[in-house]
Order: sequence, then structure tokens, then C-alpha cells
Amino acid sequence: MAFDIANGAIAAADPSGAVRKILAVTRDRMRVGKRMFALSENVRIFVIGAGKASFPIAKALDEILGPRIYRGFITCKNGQGGSLSNIDMHWASHPVPDETSRESAERTKALLSEVRPRDIVLSCFTGGSSALFVEPIDSISLQDKVQTNRLLLGSGANIVEINAVRKHISAVKGGKLARLLPPGVHLVNLTVSDVIGDPLECITDPSVPDTSSFADARATLDKYDLWRRIPDAVTRFLQRGADADETCREADFSHLDRTDILLIASDAACLAAADAARLQGFTSVILSTSFEGESRELGRFLAAIARQVCHDGHPVKAPCVLIGGGESTVLVGDDAGQGGPNQEFAVSFATELAGHDNVVALGLDTDGTDGPTDIAGAIVDTTTARRAKVANIDLHDSLARHDVTPALRELGDAIITGATGTNVNDLKLVVIG
Repeated sequence: MAFDIANGAIAAADPSGAVRKILAVTRDRMRVGKRMFALSENVRIFVIGAGKASFPIAKALDEILGPRIYRGFITCKNGQGGSLSNIDMHWASHPVPDETSRESAERTKALLSEVRPRDIVLSCFTGGSSALFVEPIDSISLQDKVQTNRLLLGSGANIVEINAVRKHISAVKGGKLARLLPPGVHLVNLTVSDVIGDPLECITDPSVPDTSSFADARATLDKYDLWRRIPDAVTRFLQRGADADETCREADFSHLDRTDILLIASDAACLAAADAARLQGFTSVILSTSFEGESRELGRFLAAIARQVCHDGHPVKAPCVLIGGGESTVLVGDDAGQGGPNQEFAVSFATELAGHDNVVALGLDTDGTDGPTDIAGAIVDTTTARRAKVANIDLHDSLARHDVTPALRELGDAIITGATGTNVNDLKLVVIG
């Protein structure tokens, strides 16, 4: 049942289908949403992008526009399959960038150097591009950026805080691709949201204006006590914070004809999960689409609600499905093991609900990768803690060491999906029979 609901949620968040609903082409016109573009012989279409959900967007563009695409180049995560006829594909490293990530930025910039006034650039940057599309500023090495990225991901900072730092040490993020485009270009952003509140500058940030500042980047490092751990070159650059190095604002886009279009909002998976649960005869309750904070605490919180439902039917009577979305985090040290926020949520839930029957909890990263693992998340039930005890697995210790992946694999409670082709907010389900 939990898997059926989760599958329905993932299907509803398909970016390819969303593109087909808003984009159509005739002999001399292209419609994107409510906007109509003339396609004369002097107007060329370019496609760029990088991210974990960029391929299905590009696939739909490739099939709809075909040879009308003059040139295209997108970057996908290593291991993501697929092919395109009119758009070049590149694969790069995620969640930690490497030289293939730098090549992604270099080749994208080279393509944009060919763009002329009145051309159309369809941009499909999605979540994951922070690692897949990388070019540090001149004074910072790629290794410096990699080290900084690792520290940020393990600090407990949310994505807005993390991106404030990453954008300010990048030569291509924070809207800086706008500086490569000539006046009069039509720039259209097609993306999906994996960030609470759907702020475009945190989703497709190379191609939209930024509002964060050097002060925001410094505040993140202050808040999470990272100054003593980040590379010296990063420290010097962020502390100097020269105006000339600031990210791009609305004024930097004034020479472009820009159309920002958000294809799928972050709550799409939650809404679809609620519909799927009702079709199965369950009462469905969306607790929140904006969960943040430590994953273990979220697991305890939802387990407490499940216990209350089982005890006295509040806040909803069983059979029911409790649904949540958002982006919880994990605060780890230097000696952390394998895991991810959805895995830690599930294990924490399991440790809190031992002894209560007919309860299943699922935590899923909708792109198929939870943290730096090949596991999408985990599904646990009221037997998980008992089975762990029989197998001599200490779930509390696994949580304390942030090393839950081995335990979930051994118990058979890990979820492995491969790349799903979408990337909206994480999904949390609690099914109470």
C-alpha cells in the first residue's frame, strides 16, 4: 500500500508530462504556457540545463521541437540513462563535483557564446545542478569548492543557506549566465522545485536573478561554525566580498526578454499521495509540505502522531495515511558513516514505534538518491525494531553514528529506485491500518 501511494506521487511529479502540457509548436509559432514566440528563419532555439530532473524536461523538448533545436547541451548525473536526438548530453558527478562538473559549465558557456539577439534559450536547470554544473571563481580551486560543498552538506544547514555560499564562490551560479547573453534574447526557465517555497533562485539559479548576498554567505558560515574548517581561499574571498563579485540582480537581466516558468511545485507529490490514499479507501491528511529540521526529530514527531492515532483516533481515525513533504537535514561529523535524511527519518520512526501494529512509515527522496548513497530512502514497519534486535543490529547506535544505510540494507528495508527522472521535495508517508 505504501509503495502504491509513493508510486502515484512520483508519477504525478513527472517533468516530461508537465512540459507537454505547456509547450506546443506549429510551423511558425511556439507556445510556452501563455506566451507565444514567433519562429522565423532568423530565430534559433537553444536548450541548456543540468540537474537530476533535467533529462525528462529535455526529452520532451527534443521530441516536441525536434530539429527546430539549433543546439542543445544538458548535464545529467552519472548513471542516469537515456538519449536525445537534437541535444548533446553530458554526465557529471553528484553530490560531490569533479572535473566532469567543470566541463559541464565550460561547454554550456561555449554554446551560449553562439546565441544571437532574438534567439530563444530554453533553460532546464533543476535540483542537483549545484554539483553537476560547476566553475569556481578564479581564486578558488575546484578542490576548495569540493571541500566547502562537503562541509556545507554535513552542517545541518538548509538548502537556502547552503546555496548562499555556493553561489558566491561560483563563476556561473547566482544568475551569472545572463552576462553571457546578448540583448533581446528570450530566456525561458523550465524547471521543477525541490525547495520549500519554490524560490527559483535556489532551483535554477544559474539563469535567474539572485537576492542573496555575501552577507548571507558569511551568516551561514557563522551560524554553523564553519570558518575554521573551510579552505583559506574561500575564507579570503567571502570575507572580502567585493561588490564587483556579487551575484546578478534583476537589473542584470534587464537586457533580456525573460519568462520564468515553474513546471511542478514542491507539493505535487504530496497532493498526488493524498489522492492515491483516498482511492485505496484511506483517510489522507497532509500534515505539512514544508517540513525542515533534523530528520531524526521528524521521525520521532511523526511516530508520536501515529501513536496518538492508534491510541484514541486523534487527530484522525484509522485507517489513514499521514503525508508530509519538505527537506529535512542531517547534522554529521567528520566520521559519519553512510546514510541520508530519509533513511534516518525511517530508522528513527522505527525505534519510536516498536510494539504498535499495523503501522508503516516510508521516507523517500523523490529523485532516487537519498544523501550520498544509491538508496532512495527506506520503508519500515512495526517489525523493524524486532528484526534488528534478532539480527544484533543496534538502530540507536546506527543513528548516533549517522550510519543507517548498512542496517537498512541488512534488514531489507532500504528502497532502491534508480534515477526517477523527477526531483521535487522529499516524501514522508505513515500508513496506519
